[in-house]
Amino acid sequence: MKFRKIISVILCLVLVACVTSPALAASDAANDVNYKIINPYKNINWETINQYKTSLHNHTNMSDGDPTLKQSVERHVETGYDIISISDHGTSSISWTTQQDGNLVYDVLKLVGKTDGKLEYLGTEGTFNNGMTYTASVENGNDYLTVDGRKIMRMPYSIENGAVSVNAHVNSWFTPYEDNSICDYAKTIKGVQNAGAVCVINHPGEYTKAKSDLTSEEAYNEENPVYEYYINKFYGLIDKYDCCIGIDMNSKGDSRTRYDRELWDILLKRRTAKGENVYAIASSDAHQLNKIDTGFVYLLMNDLNAGDARKSMENGEFFAASHCNGNYLELMSIQENLLKYYGESELYYSIKTVTDLMEKRVADVASGEEDPDASLGYEYNCLDDNGYCIAKTQPKIDSIAVDDTEDTITIKTENALLVRFIADGEVVEVLPASNGTVTIDLDNYSEKLGTYIRAEVFGEGGTVYTQAFMLNYDGAPEYQEYPFFNIPTFDFLFAEIRTLKVKLSRVFANLFN
Repeated sequence: MKFRKIISVILCLVLVACVTSPALAASDAANDVNYKIINPYKNINWETINQYKTSLHNHTNMSDGDPTLKQSVERHVETGYDIISISDHGTSSISWTTQQDGNLVYDVLKLVGKTDGKLEYLGTEGTFNNGMTYTASVENGNDYLTVDGRKIMRMPYSIENGAVSVNAHVNSWFTPYEDNSICDYAKTIKGVQNAGAVCVINHPGEYTKAKSDLTSEEAYNEENPVYEYYINKFYGLIDKYDCCIGIDMNSKGDSRTRYDRELWDILLKRRTAKGENVYAIASSDAHQLNKIDTGFVYLLMNDLNAGDARKSMENGEFFAASHCNGNYLELMSIQENLLKYYGESELYYSIKTVTDLMEKRVADVASGEEDPDASLGYEYNCLDDNGYCIAKTQPKIDSIAVDDTEDTITIKTENALLVRFIADGEVVEVLPASNGTVTIDLDNYSEKLGTYIRAEVFGEGGTVYTQAFMLNYDGAPEYQEYPFFNIPTFDFLFAEIRTLKVKLSRVFANLFN
């Protein structure tokens, strides 16, 4: 009797195995997607490449900045920059050593007393206020300073166009082009294209007024007709003009751009389905010395020259980086995973202090205790009041390897704690990076992936952002067209109307609660 029971149990187990094994095999097969991973860094030799810390957007008193050119360059040197862009409104940077003539913006600001008018250039040699000596040289058409044995390059023809527009600012480099007219993005970018320059759309959150939104749910909501118009406009401009490589998605402490990574992801989701990328930079947009080291990029270049810098930017062979983050959802993700992998720490509590303040701001606006027009208003950063980074270490990406056979992306890092992987605007995984190497197997996340994945490497000194890795595979989302039309010059009013409507809705909500 016992023997018969044992045989029955064995037969049942065999039958169950026969039924379930094919199902399990089918499930495994479904997850084993044959991804073709388009790696923007595929041509990089990580053994020999140099990573040059680069400032792409800054101002002096040639336009509406406080520091002189000499003061700005000195601070850049102090904070470790290899390439410096001085992108004043209204004038292209053509020299550090010889004083340029004034420009429309400079003349107007001087007339109304907004600048003291004392332009301070570097000359062929000299000494900074901190005692460092420098010499200037021109080699193969590139302008350099040599400071204590280290070479620093001037990015040629840097400018922020659209000075008299309403925040429709476009940064361009490499070829002389200036647009000082009343203009919008479309006119300026077309001019940059015709001139043969390279550009990005600066701090879109300032133009769209996304900076005023309290939550990610409000910002860049594609169901809102105003945001739909702006998103279609930015997408259409990037799609139409090859010179526009993407957007500035983290600048000047991230208070204005806190949601612009969400915009970047929307643009990526649309454009990578077409097989085209959208690159993102970070910048300081510094008008004061203590903002100079807030955001920057690492250009991956063989040699320190303008030709290699342009190639790096046009091919997406660079990392954006920032010491600052003002996005609540991103900070909460970092906070929760720091606790998960490392426990309570000083860094964990530093971030938690900021997220607690953000939560309180949202609650106080909702309850009517705070101005209904208040924005989120806080950000995490690791800079002191003078703008110097106080973090002991800086996160860095040493190399990236893509394996199409295994469907993996491996990132080797230094001084990193977490690597966050984002696809279609959603965090698909957060992995600890303390051992220096992180590998993600895309087959494990096939249900969450669309047509791209990107990574954010976080450490005590801030965040380093990769460009997007595009994904081709059977069953990938298909590309669709989006309507693009442009109402020039005055479409900034759409944002004003939308934010007024949001403010009024908060007022009425408080009245009837």
